[in-house]
Amino acid sequence: MEPWPLTKYILTELAEQAFIMRGKKLVRADQALMIPGVRYLEKAVFNLDYGQLKLVFHALEERKQVIDNAPHLCHALPCMTPCFDWFEVVYYWAGLKMYDLVAGARLLHLSRYYSTQESVELFPTLAKNGKDRSLRGTVVYYDGQMNDSRLNVALACTAALAGAAVLNHAEVVSFLKDEASGRVIGARVRDNLSGKEFDAYAKVVVNAAGPFCDSVRKMVKDDVQPMICPSSGVHIVLPDYYSPEGMGLIVPKTKDGRVVFMLPWLGRTIAGTTDSNTSITPLPEPHEDEIQFILDAISDYLVVKVRRTDVLSAWSGIRPLATDPSAKNTESISRDHVVCEDFPGLVTITGGKWTTYRSMAEDAVDAAVKSGKLNPESGSLTHRLRLTGANGWEPSYFTVLAQQYMRMKKSYGNKVVPGVMDTAAAKHLSHAYGTLGERVAAIAQNEGLGKRLAHGYPFLEAEVAYCARNEYCESAVDFIARRSRLAFLDTDAAHRALPRVIEILASEHKWDSKKQKQELEDAKRFLETFKSSKNAQFHDGKHQ
Repeated sequence: MEPWPLTKYILTELAEQAFIMRGKKLVRADQALMIPGVRYLEKAVFNLDYGQLKLVFHALEERKQVIDNAPHLCHALPCMTPCFDWFEVVYYWAGLKMYDLVAGARLLHLSRYYSTQESVELFPTLAKNGKDRSLRGTVVYYDGQMNDSRLNVALACTAALAGAAVLNHAEVVSFLKDEASGRVIGARVRDNLSGKEFDAYAKVVVNAAGPFCDSVRKMVKDDVQPMICPSSGVHIVLPDYYSPEGMGLIVPKTKDGRVVFMLPWLGRTIAGTTDSNTSITPLPEPHEDEIQFILDAISDYLVVKVRRTDVLSAWSGIRPLATDPSAKNTESISRDHVVCEDFPGLVTITGGKWTTYRSMAEDAVDAAVKSGKLNPESGSLTHRLRLTGANGWEPSYFTVLAQQYMRMKKSYGNKVVPGVMDTAAAKHLSHAYGTLGERVAAIAQNEGLGKRLAHGYPFLEAEVAYCARNEYCESAVDFIARRSRLAFLDTDAAHRALPRVIEILASEHKWDSKKQKQELEDAKRFLETFKSSKNAQFHDGKHQ
């Protein structure tokens, strides 16, 4: 393996999960929303903090770039902020107009005020009255929303097309050092699918393991000063009728000072979030009181009866809030990212947020170039690098799929029955795979894999085969959680889809019955960490 590709990208499963995957993942309050800093702007104004203002400018620029580079996976979403007195109306309107001004050419759409009646027409479940207060209107601004799992896979595939060596289900077990200088010159890697280990040499190794970056650093020095202050974030998914398809709801400050949001997400409604100290574990689980907090918080703003039994899925993830080990003030915890080389040959990057992933990677590679005294042929080229599926994609692309392809479905006795490529399925393939959606549609048509995996969801059997062949999908959990978001959208639906997912993967990877049984057990164990109403233990209470 050549040193330079390894210096450019080492995408092991640990590093991949550190940024998005359930379990070993980096989960944020903006999991489904690219929030470039309304709160940072507020701090910058009231504290006269130029550093916070720079964060806002930076995030706005990166938000624009990710929407341009992956338009099929990212889009603008209007977000409504309810106001219950006229001071709030003026305060939020003025603040968001300032946000528009700061955004400048990076602005998605202008913010505006809506009257109470207009607000309810746009968001029918929004409460006009309640708890001795009346809605005075709302202020709507625009942010970016993305399909995070598909964006992550697109990044890995784009890197592979650019010449990177991409590896998943692999784990760094130790580092290789130069005996004379003590410099890190590579890593001992275990293939967790085969159990085999091998050495990978590099001029520089980049530690991008998210909340697990301290564990990686301890492989070099056991008593290393920690960089991570882990924070737990819980999200829940509710039926689609909780929010309209094209409008989100964000409350910047609830009665206890937390942020609450409720957004349309992949055909359902996602609500969150919590922000509390936690320990770092591979499979974090949400506590019932955190789920109840979110339900209580959103119920204050809705006319719909908020019920615990409506929770289709609930999960917890870890935000790696970072401190710079070289900083004099080690008490300062950053929402921005930190890049450091506290051991020669090992560059660590952690913290940050999804919105700024591209510039984070650029900073990490720049640090690696400096550390290894490398001579790249050019600077970063990712600023305008379109991800796989983006080239030639237009919002109307789904009509090509609907008109030119059929969903051929195998029925009992292996009889193939033709079916229409309906609008829901065509839009899903268009937005999930971009122009590569035609390859998935061709599999659905030519190989009889056009059935839906779960009732009420657009995911097709053909996607499992496509992901196994083209997107490094090596397990059932890979598909239900990391290539699609079915486990996050509806835990029970993911349970029902598992046998067919495993059957298709077994055909693609030549699994025997023992391996298939193990996959089913592993996937069920994984899904138990999602506290939907079906698999949660809770007492009779407020939300029934």
